[in-house]
Amino acid sequence: MIRRVRVVTVCLLERKCIYGRFQIDELPCPHAWAVLKSKFLMPEEYCSNYYKPSTIVMTYDVPLYPLPDKNDWNIPEHVAEEVVLPPKWKRPPGRPKKKRDKTLSELLQLKNQHSCSICGQGGHNKRTCRNAPRNK
Repeated sequence: MIRRVRVVTVCLLERKCIYGRFQIDELPCPHAWAVLKSKFLMPEEYCSNYYKPSTIVMTYDVPLYPLPDKNDWNIPEHVAEEVVLPPKWKRPPGRPKKKRDKTLSELLQLKNQHSCSICGQGGHNKRTCRNAPRNK
């Protein structure tokens, strides 16, 4: 069995990985986990404060008040008079078609170019071929 080994650079001081997942999620990526495990370091120290229990508890520290009854709402007159219309177009049924970027070879290729099965030239078929041998 052949094993391929990839070398991935991880900087624990800057909390960076070449794939960028460590920076975006602010959590140790699998590569960083491997380094932390090999160095016997605590992964929790390399997580963002957003993921720590104290921060999550602070999220719910702010009291939430329910909205009053709809009859008690204070809506400005210019907003109440605004008429909201439905969209001008209706979405067609079925799965949407994929818009794929064509390759350069597809763009350069002539469209609907037929070739003759008798002479092999393009632009016509065997029924309209002028190079075909005539039987008399």
